[in-house]
Amino acid sequence: MLGQLISSVTNIIISIISSTGYLGVFGLMTAESALIPIPSEVTMPFAGYLASIGRFNIFFVIIVGASANLFGSILAYWLGFWGGEAVVRKLIKDYGKYLLMSESEYDKSELWFRKYGQRITFFSRVLPIVRTFISLPAGVSRMNFWKFAFFTFFGSLIWSGLLAYVGFILGKNWNAIHGYYQKFEFVIIGAIIIAVVYYILHKLQKLHRK
Repeated sequence: MLGQLISSVTNIIISIISSTGYLGVFGLMTAESALIPIPSEVTMPFAGYLASIGRFNIFFVIIVGASANLFGSILAYWLGFWGGEAVVRKLIKDYGKYLLMSESEYDKSELWFRKYGQRITFFSRVLPIVRTFISLPAGVSRMNFWKFAFFTFFGSLIWSGLLAYVGFILGKNWNAIHGYYQKFEFVIIGAIIIAVVYYILHKLQKLHRK
């Protein structure tokens, strides 16, 4: 059942991008970051594959993907900023099942935000689940908008670039990225945690020297 659903979603994404080009990539990547469950792990590798056969420009694909992620994340950020936690939780409780989002997943995003600070909006772009929902606690906590936009865009640029480049390299086998990503998911999470801890220790060391 789940396999059929994933296959159907993949076919829809392929159809949209094939018929609408860059606009389709932008719309799909915007939707993903605006809390709609559309996997960028399908959108960007397929766009990268189309770049490999000359239909797209790989650099423009990456910029479009990152810009769309930023736009969608801003929508989610403002929802948290203006709605506050009570409104966000009510929306998740009432409509989360349609967005494949639960309160526990929101709690996870909120925990990461409180634990690792505002820079998690950058690092989280390569994390499953947290990548999509981190904008909500960032908005609820009223994180500085320009800092949020900066971290989100450059984190998204890395993520979009990685996925598009893999699709470009794999060519017709672009959808093989799913297996590789699942295998290295925990490695990615571990590397990000190490990077955040290193940053904190580095800052504390500098303060101690003063």
